[in-house]
Amino acid sequence: MQPPGFPGPELAAELAGRVEALLAGDDAERASRYPGPSSDRQPVHTAYVPADRFSADTPQQWGRAALRALDEHGPLPGFDESEQVKVRAKLVREPVEDLRIDFEDGYGVRPDETEDAAARAAATALAELVGTGAAPPFTGLRMKSLEPAVRRRGLSTLTLFLQTLLEQAPLPAGFRITLPKVSSVAQVQAMVECCEVLESRFGLAGGQLRFEIQIETPQAILGPDGAVLVAPMITAAAGRCAGLHYGTYDYSASLGIAAAFQSMAHPAADHAKAVLQVAAAETGIPVSDGSTNVLPVGDTAAVRQAWQLHADLVRRSLERGFYQGWDLHPAQLASRYAATFRFFTDGLAAARARLAAYQARLRTGIADEPATARALADYLARGVACGAIADEPAIQPSPPSAGDS
Repeated sequence: MQPPGFPGPELAAELAGRVEALLAGDDAERASRYPGPSSDRQPVHTAYVPADRFSADTPQQWGRAALRALDEHGPLPGFDESEQVKVRAKLVREPVEDLRIDFEDGYGVRPDETEDAAARAAATALAELVGTGAAPPFTGLRMKSLEPAVRRRGLSTLTLFLQTLLEQAPLPAGFRITLPKVSSVAQVQAMVECCEVLESRFGLAGGQLRFEIQIETPQAILGPDGAVLVAPMITAAAGRCAGLHYGTYDYSASLGIAAAFQSMAHPAADHAKAVLQVAAAETGIPVSDGSTNVLPVGDTAAVRQAWQLHADLVRRSLERGFYQGWDLHPAQLASRYAATFRFFTDGLAAARARLAAYQARLRTGIADEPATARALADYLARGVACGAIADEPAIQPSPPSAGDS
């Protein structure tokens, strides 16, 4: 029995009102910064092509080259015939998911007139791809960094590329600018201002230009004051960050790791990528792993060994929650898709069963929570997007009922 004057539910209502007033700003800020996982498609890879080697035929060239490698050196080691068939179909249907025209390390430093000509030619080729409807779902360029030595050259190439492209075609929906060797929050802020100016001058909508922050310097992971800088970089991007990309070899070399031991699987790489993963969690910003520089070239034994290494590394990344990586050679497409398809088909039956059980509130040996149910649905959606599995029914995990753990 309540004593006389006991406030009862009125006190709880008063406290709730006070807390809501105190946390209104915090609620709004967190909702803005952490909107949750994006429903947009994330490509399984980014194919890097030096700018002077890019043409309107490049995506199909890569697909044909990968098929020739399979004809000459196949089958892919460790994959059965049905998987090989599926990979071949992908190489014909959609050989490249994300194509990045590289004006940075893959292109090098050249005379200004040479890079100017390459920028115009590459932009014209991309405009042709867009005009014919043959462009990959995602495209873009990697400019030179905003470090002092190459800053003006990078911005000149970006401006000239965009001007040439937009004179001939609309900006592709999946267009991204990759900003390499980001080492400070101030560089991200400067890139935002550059995007704003370019949008204004070229008549683009505000926010239409987005960029990937490429993390390949230790300074981007740990600042001079000991602070982790990736999260502030995301904030500084002001909604323009289209992804965080890890650069395997620049990062490893900066730490003094000997060349023979530089790898996507090195503990230093795992640490850096874990930082990116945590910083990007619930922001909707995708994270991409890096590349292996062991290319499938040479005799059949060498090619098959490189395929096996690449497939193992792709699988390793996928198991750790990194659904994208870089490919540097056309023949890597074969091992990329084979490993990716197997990752999704291996877990397909279990994912379907767990999600169905969660949806039906069935009690099984696994007590899945709403966050895991969302992860299961995302897993199936990713498998569908890349072509690993057939279309899945749209399953929206619902909130748990009372008593669910």
